[in-house]
Amino acid sequence: MSPAARRVPVVAAIALMAAFTSQARVTAGDAAEESIERFLAQDDTQPAYRARRHLEAENGSRKGWIEALTEYSPEAGFRYEITAQGGSGYIRNRVLKAVLDGERDVIAHGEAAHSSLDASNYTFQTKGVDSDGLAIVLLSPRRKERVLVSGTLALATADGTLVRLQGRLAKSPSFWVKDIDIVRLYRRIEGSVMPVELESRAQLRLLGTATFHMTYVYMEIGGRKVDPIPIQAAR
Repeated sequence: MSPAARRVPVVAAIALMAAFTSQARVTAGDAAEESIERFLAQDDTQPAYRARRHLEAENGSRKGWIEALTEYSPEAGFRYEITAQGGSGYIRNRVLKAVLDGERDVIAHGEAAHSSLDASNYTFQTKGVDSDGLAIVLLSPRRKERVLVSGTLALATADGTLVRLQGRLAKSPSFWVKDIDIVRLYRRIEGSVMPVELESRAQLRLLGTATFHMTYVYMEIGGRKVDPIPIQAAR
């Protein structure tokens, strides 16, 4: 905007903008800092749950999908039952079923803590508040492990609730897979912050781009039945 159009001296206009910008940065910075403090203070213990999941993946002309009933409890661990499936057998068995088997094995071997969003695995740096009013936090892994993500967290400024995790795996799981980018969405349900959607894109050597998408519809959390929540409501 031309300074003459507002009849404001250039120096005064710059000073005025600097004052507003400085105030905005202080306010946003404080809100972001408080959000990460609240987030880190929360109990991240996974409650028992039952949920329906839809998993689908695509690589070139190969596409596949699975519907599964999943259950978790601290006592019994994670288990699943495939209730419907279709498309490429390779995608279903080598990708989708492998995702569920991998989750089961990580929990069974007590390795879930290695991926927890806490100070033992990450350093956190606030980056202000975005246009949606979410506090953005830079997430830096302390180690190069395939269960850790280098990227950002988006937190609700009111209470530090985790809304979104976005970034790239700190280490590829194998030579054949590289540049694995993920976006994971969360929602507070029955008092617990639960994952509701996961999207992933990776580059496979010799095979090109592969995409993966998984959604959760919870039926029970912490022993209490819950009403299904549309995925769109979590965006």
